[in-house]
Amino acid sequence: MNRDGRSSAAASAKDAAGWATDKAQDAAAGAERHRAADWVTGAGQIANGIVHFAIGAIALGVAFGGSGSADQSGAMQAIQESPLGTVALWAVGLALIALALLAFVVAVAASRRGWKDALKEAGRGVAYVVVGATALVVATGGTSDGESQTESFSAQLMSNPFGALLVGLIGAGIAAIGVYFVVKGAKRTFREDVAPPARWRRLVDVLGTAGYIAKGVAIVIVGGLFVIAAVRHDPEEAGGLDGALQSLTTVPGGVIALIAIAVGLMLYGVYCFARGNHEYLGYNTGRDFDQRIVVKTNLVPVLRRELRRPGWRREPVTIGTACDPYQQAELKY
Repeated sequence: MNRDGRSSAAASAKDAAGWATDKAQDAAAGAERHRAADWVTGAGQIANGIVHFAIGAIALGVAFGGSGSADQSGAMQAIQESPLGTVALWAVGLALIALALLAFVVAVAASRRGWKDALKEAGRGVAYVVVGATALVVATGGTSDGESQTESFSAQLMSNPFGALLVGLIGAGIAAIGVYFVVKGAKRTFREDVAPPARWRRLVDVLGTAGYIAKGVAIVIVGGLFVIAAVRHDPEEAGGLDGALQSLTTVPGGVIALIAIAVGLMLYGVYCFARGNHEYLGYNTGRDFDQRIVVKTNLVPVLRRELRRPGWRREPVTIGTACDPYQQAELKY
């Protein structure tokens, strides 16, 4: 095949790949807009909130001398011991797995905006899969010990020539994720993910700020344990979330920090409940608002309720449109 033939074949392959990518992104965007996606988000975030609240409650008990694993496996055991028991575990596990699948779909749709957004959504999906799988393992009668799994993983890595370096890099990466959570809480950029009614915004801000900072600090400690394990070349120093929180009880002032983190994790759980009920639409200023139409069928009762609210100070109410009003939605609404 001559040079022109090879160039033509490469161009055809590139066009075919581009067409397939566009089709996948369009399909993912359509699935993201489906009403079922709202149900999955709501159920998944509620399940996520239950897990975080349980972890926080266990950590709070540990701070006051109690026992238990303050991590995902401990939370699943606590859920299993609740009145709903295994049924609740199945519900939590399936809801989180569904939320993970939705996150992967959103990642495909988000790749049209940029790979940074796509990777962030994919990362969320991986996290949901891990927690959801833990719930299903416990629900089916299995056991899950995050601490022993972490130590085993670290030991396997350290058996390699550059294993300690890899463990240290993993620890640094985990700590960086924790810093991201702290910054997200401090700057309140979590507002991009949730859109509560005006009268609840201040409460959601408090929940999100405290929750993200507490979760971030806990993750930073986990990363620190990995780094310590790498420096000392001792895989037993590495630990998961439970090990990180338990370690606070051995240092001066650590119990106070543990109480603050525990309460913060519980508040993060409540924040997840709010996020599940008031998910931010997440539309960008380009193709999304050109292709997606949101119809608020309850506009009249909501407006009537807000105008009758005792706290309303007679602020101006502006109703209008910034685009062509003759849209397909008007055929139905």
